[in-house]
Amino acid sequence: MFKGFTRFLQSPGERLKSLFGPETSSGGGPELRIIPRQEHPVSRQHFSDAALKVLYRLHNAGYEAYLVGGCIRDSLLGRMPKDFDVATDATPEQVKELFRNSRIIGRRFRIVHVRFGREVIEVTTFRGKPSDDHGDHIAQQSDEGLLLRDNVWGDIQEDALRRDFTINALYYSIADFSIHDFADGVRDIEARTLRLIGDPATRYREDPVRMLRAVRFAAKLDFHLDPATEAPIHELAPLLLQIPPARLFDEILKLFMGGHGLETFHLLRHYGLFAMLFPEADEAMAELPWAERLVELALESTDRRIAEERPVTPAFLFAALLWGPVQLRQVAHERDGMPPIPALQAASQQVVSRQLQHISIPKRFSLPMRDIWDLQQRLPMRRGRRVYQTREHPRFRAAYDLLLLREGAGELAPGLGDWWTAFQQADEHEQRRLLDKAGANPAGSGAPRKRKRRRRKPRGPSSDS
Repeated sequence: MFKGFTRFLQSPGERLKSLFGPETSSGGGPELRIIPRQEHPVSRQHFSDAALKVLYRLHNAGYEAYLVGGCIRDSLLGRMPKDFDVATDATPEQVKELFRNSRIIGRRFRIVHVRFGREVIEVTTFRGKPSDDHGDHIAQQSDEGLLLRDNVWGDIQEDALRRDFTINALYYSIADFSIHDFADGVRDIEARTLRLIGDPATRYREDPVRMLRAVRFAAKLDFHLDPATEAPIHELAPLLLQIPPARLFDEILKLFMGGHGLETFHLLRHYGLFAMLFPEADEAMAELPWAERLVELALESTDRRIAEERPVTPAFLFAALLWGPVQLRQVAHERDGMPPIPALQAASQQVVSRQLQHISIPKRFSLPMRDIWDLQQRLPMRRGRRVYQTREHPRFRAAYDLLLLREGAGELAPGLGDWWTAFQQADEHEQRRLLDKAGANPAGSGAPRKRKRRRRKPRGPSSDS
């Protein structure tokens, strides 16, 4: 917690009102409120050196430069900001001229990434109204309202009103260290309300991913959705089917691997968004009594590991999310007479193929995910050297964790998970006893067996004798 923030956040309603003063808007839409440095708690000490370098270089070159969005919102909430976005009136080409360690990315939204080692500062040019046309810098929309390209430049006020939520339309000026609030974002932080700027249905049609962002911010910040922001989501959820699968993969990582995955999952289910992302998993939850609980346990585990700053992998999370559909298909194949192992492999291929139509899963995650599934059939096989081979598999730990979740969710009766837990913790003598108890060869320790020399049969009398 930053120095002074405990006092600042003791009573958000009263504290923010006392710091920022009464509203300045007298009817109609909100007006710009400039909060001077002495009246807000946001300090340059909260920002990374890389972010400050970008801000000062732009400012010293004669451009406007502001930190914007989540880093300011989080600072006001008493959270340590991690990602820093800069907004400026410099065009992407002008930004690139100032920073040799930068590159322009994107066609739909052209932005500049300025890299300092492993840290990337994202620099965006002020956006204008999408209906405006400035030569080559144009905005294109589909017939349904989806923004296909958005590279119209404008001023800071137009840029603020183009942002998604009021709490993200807060700008920190490096010129005088003031905060510029264009959409009553401070008031909504005080009320812990998530509110879209503009007409919600129109904004969701421009970019359906905003529905996912609304759910993610509500879960992360423990905010409630403004009724007008919430109302269109159920009806417009199918618009997510228009979004490229590669973009949705990045969004899934933000949704489920930000430390609030369980609450995010519940909100996605509530608003009908989960079915647009994982249709087969959603169907499996309606048919298998344990499928939803399995996903909840996986997300609880992921959230706990993130809180403890332990590593997490999308491969394990996807393995849990899609295990229900794999089981439904495997049972169907076995019912048709296919042996268990080929049935699992066929089911895995079919589930992955369908899921890729909605969310791209890179092979660096999909291949380990399938290993985790394959090991579910090897874990019950506890005989001799096979046990040691299974334990040494690179995906064994993840497969073992999934096995425990399957038991916890009620898919499997308890027992096998306890056996593997004991086997991993046991010494060699105890491992042999466990193998014997499981019905294995008592002599099977996993070490290579010595080959017995075959006794040669005595040769019979030759025809010459």
